[in-house]
Amino acid sequence: MHRIAEIQCIDMRHRIAVVGSGPAGLTFARVLHRHGYPVAVLERDPAPDARPPGGTLDLHEGLGQLALDKAGLQAEFRALSRPEGQAMRILDADGTVLRDWRPRPDDQANPEIDRGQLRDLLLGPLDVQWGRGVTQVVPGARDGVLVHFADGRQETFDLVVGADGAWSRIRPAVSPVTPHYTGVTLVETSLDDVDTRHPDLARLIGDGSVAVYGVNRALVAQRNSGGHVKVYAQFRVPLDWHTHLDLADVEAVRSSLLALFDGWAAPVLDLLRHGTAFVHRPLYVLPVSHTWTHVFGVTLLGDAAHLMPPLGAGANLAMLEGAELAESIATGPGDLDEAVRAFEEQMWARAGRWAKITMAGLERLVSPDPAQALALFDQVQPS
Repeated sequence: MHRIAEIQCIDMRHRIAVVGSGPAGLTFARVLHRHGYPVAVLERDPAPDARPPGGTLDLHEGLGQLALDKAGLQAEFRALSRPEGQAMRILDADGTVLRDWRPRPDDQANPEIDRGQLRDLLLGPLDVQWGRGVTQVVPGARDGVLVHFADGRQETFDLVVGADGAWSRIRPAVSPVTPHYTGVTLVETSLDDVDTRHPDLARLIGDGSVAVYGVNRALVAQRNSGGHVKVYAQFRVPLDWHTHLDLADVEAVRSSLLALFDGWAAPVLDLLRHGTAFVHRPLYVLPVSHTWTHVFGVTLLGDAAHLMPPLGAGANLAMLEGAELAESIATGPGDLDEAVRAFEEQMWARAGRWAKITMAGLERLVSPDPAQALALFDQVQPS
C-alpha cells in the first residue's frame, strides 16, 4: 500500500509528457517507468509500424549502451545486437580495398542493432498514445504547459519533453532556430535477401559496412539483420538539385545517381543498380552550439535539441539524454524545474562538443579530397 500511495503522490505532483517515440523519447519514458514514474508518450504515428523504422545503429559503450543499462535493458540488447556489424571496409572508386577492419569476437564497443529492434525493446511495457499528433505547446498556462493536438483537443502537463526530431513542433516554445541545409544530400536505397540474391555484393559488404569515397561524393552500404542492406549515396549539391527529376520515378533516380558516380567500379555501382526504391534525404543540422533561455515546463532531447550529421553520435546522445533526464526527475530532490535546468546545461555542453566533431567529420567524408575520408577513418578506428 505504501508503494501505491507513493506512485499516486508522484502522479499528482508531476504530470509529464514526452512527444515522440523515437530512441530519445522511449528511453526517457522507459527509465521513468523503471522508477515507477508515470509519463504520457505522445506519438503522431497511428501505430509503431506505420513507417519503416530506418536502418541500423551502432550503440556506443559510454552513450547508448549506458542509457540501456539505466533502463535495465543491457542483457536484452546484447542478445539482439550484432558485434560483427562493427566491421568496416573502405574501397577506392576503382574497387581497390584500402582498409579492411574487423572487430575482435569480444568487442562490444559499438555493436549494431536494427532501429526496429531497438524500438521494440524500448517499447516493452510502455503505453504509448498512438495517433496523438501535437501541433503546438504553450508554456505559462495557469494549470501548466498547454498541449494542442491535431484533433483539436488540449491537455495540460507540468513538463513537456520534445523528442520529436529535426522538425520538432515543441522547439518553437523554447527556440526560434530552425535546421539549415548542410550542402550534402543522401539518397537511400535498399537490398533485400542480399546473401541469396546478390552474393557478390554480400561479400563486398562483409559483416558490417563498406564505404567508397570520391570527389564530393561517397557510397556507403551497411548490413542490417536478416540479409537486409541499406545503401546511401552521398553528394554535395544545391538543395534544389532534383528539380528536373521526378523523385517518385525509380529508374530516373537510378539513372541520375549512376551518372553522378560515373566511372566508379562496376561492383560498387551494382549497389545502386540493384536498389529497390530511393528515398531523398537532404542533410539538415541545427547550429553547433544551439542553446536557449530556459523555459519553465518545456525542454528538448535529441534531434529536436541538437540536430547534427548522422555520423553515429545523434541517437546515442539522444538516448543518454533521455535516460539522464529521467533519472534526475525520478531520483532527484523533487524540484522538477531545477532538475530540468541542470540537465539542459549538461546536455548543451556535451552536444556542442559532438556537433563540432560530426560537422568536421561530414566536411572530411564528403570532400573535394577523398584522402580526407580515409585519414578520418584511420583516426577513429583502432589500429
